[in-house]
Amino acid sequence: MTDENLTDENLTNAGRGRAHELVPAPVTVLEREVTGAGGGFVLGPATVLDAGPGTEGAARWLRATVGAATGLDLAPGTLGTPSRPGTPGTPGAGAEEGDGGTVRLRIDPDAVGDLGPEGYRLTVDADGVSVRGGSAAGVFWGLQTLRQLLGPDAHRRAPLDRTRRWTVPGTDIADGPRFAWRGLMLDVARHFMPKDDVLRQLDLMAAHKLNVLHLHLTDDQGWRIEIKRHPRLTETGSWRARSKWGHRASPLWNETPHGGFYTQDDLREIVAYAAARHISVVPEIDVPGHSQAAIAAYPELGNTDVIDTTTLSVWDTWGVSPNVLAPTDNVLRFYEGVFEELLDLFPADVSPFVHIGGDECPKDQWKASATAQGRIKELGVGDEDGLQSWFVRHFDRWLADRGRRLIGWDEILEGGLAPGAAVSSWRGYAGGITAAETGHDVVMCPEQQVYLDHRQAPGEDEPMPIGYVRTLADVYRFEPVPPGLAPEAAAHILGTQANVWTEVMENRARVDYQTYPRLAAFAEVAWSRLPAPEARDHADFERRMGAHYRRLDALGVDYRPPAGPHPWQRRPGVQGRPIEGAPPNV
Repeated sequence: MTDENLTDENLTNAGRGRAHELVPAPVTVLEREVTGAGGGFVLGPATVLDAGPGTEGAARWLRATVGAATGLDLAPGTLGTPSRPGTPGTPGAGAEEGDGGTVRLRIDPDAVGDLGPEGYRLTVDADGVSVRGGSAAGVFWGLQTLRQLLGPDAHRRAPLDRTRRWTVPGTDIADGPRFAWRGLMLDVARHFMPKDDVLRQLDLMAAHKLNVLHLHLTDDQGWRIEIKRHPRLTETGSWRARSKWGHRASPLWNETPHGGFYTQDDLREIVAYAAARHISVVPEIDVPGHSQAAIAAYPELGNTDVIDTTTLSVWDTWGVSPNVLAPTDNVLRFYEGVFEELLDLFPADVSPFVHIGGDECPKDQWKASATAQGRIKELGVGDEDGLQSWFVRHFDRWLADRGRRLIGWDEILEGGLAPGAAVSSWRGYAGGITAAETGHDVVMCPEQQVYLDHRQAPGEDEPMPIGYVRTLADVYRFEPVPPGLAPEAAAHILGTQANVWTEVMENRARVDYQTYPRLAAFAEVAWSRLPAPEARDHADFERRMGAHYRRLDALGVDYRPPAGPHPWQRRPGVQGRPIEGAPPNV
């Protein structure tokens, strides 16, 4: 897309108004001079919403959010009274009263050019607002920008002052994402997040133009998805008697039983709510490791010739349990049944990927199991690593036969992958580089850079400090595409994802604290066309964050303040596991 049509005499790069406080930063922001109306367009009681074909969902969202925050109806229509200076009560009047004009929504790929289907063009003049997107998603992302242009109070749920003038500054914005996959992983297995909190996170993701929610639904510490043919997975597997308080080395326990799960209708609601916000949901069922909760519910899933699996309970501490699935046909059939129900809940058009985990599978029980050793010989897979690869490849084929794509943590590379499988590169860049260079699609989420459970600052004030220090500036300088990667391999980088593991996040407020404001920096990395890390203007990002903190306040986010945690956000005396020094670049 060229900027030729952005350079007329009515446009200027000057000014530091709301158009220059956007997060994530657009590709192009140019101010448009507007006569009267405070230099922009005033939304008022007579402003109408003209939603073209395919934009009806975006219009519903705008009325439900911005309409609620402003108290304006934004009634359907094609021509509102233009918001220009004039004689009150006549066409062209009412700029000072803010009583006219039109917000127009259109799907118009030609208008956004090479900014792609998620790209948009937003223009504000005295007549109103025009949002043209390469697709319905592009229009929706343009409306996120419009909301920011209206100011922080547009992010509230009700108007603070019904007499307020809502002015959108005159501007012309051309924008579109760098990456197609802009993800957030929520671990709802270690600490359960109620449905309404997941819906809230989807709203926060949309506000940051993130478009993939990866739900980690099962682990040693809990099973969170209703499976009707296997009811004990939630009757037994979704609850644990107590929880470790702090890092697993901590001597402290929270003795309150913890658990919960999503009914199938809950998950259908989550998927539909996400789809209305142009967010895909990637469900994760972790196999063959991280499975003690499932084995506690159905002991026959475990290695019964090694341990008495009937004595197992849902794990109450953190780390990696040694209790893994047995490599038997009965286990495969059991999990095929799980995945059959899961595919019905997560339709292919909104959830083309299914995550199967595949990470951190201890092999001690397989080494001691006569059944597992016999299976290794029968299959001719060589050793226990080959057995894990066989397990993963089985579900790779099974999902592919049903029109889905498998994605897993980078351990699934060990032993080889089917052509359509994708990799979440979490142990560093190396797994992602290997996968991309062998033709597999990759989501970059290295723990050293974008694991948001890692602490945000040094010192004792950080609650339950885990891992390396990853500041707001560190996340802002994260680069998903490793330098030196050949263009044909780099084309396999689907995008990037920030991961939120919740061992030390017992509730929504703790998740908020660890996630924000760093997710805002991550969102800019994923969306914006930033220069190389060393050339990024972090000072300008911090300036824009001044406005963004006010948006987060309006949204009710319990983020970490720039000066450090509030007293009630600290957890004095609760042991973490801080790692000193800079993280390795691996």
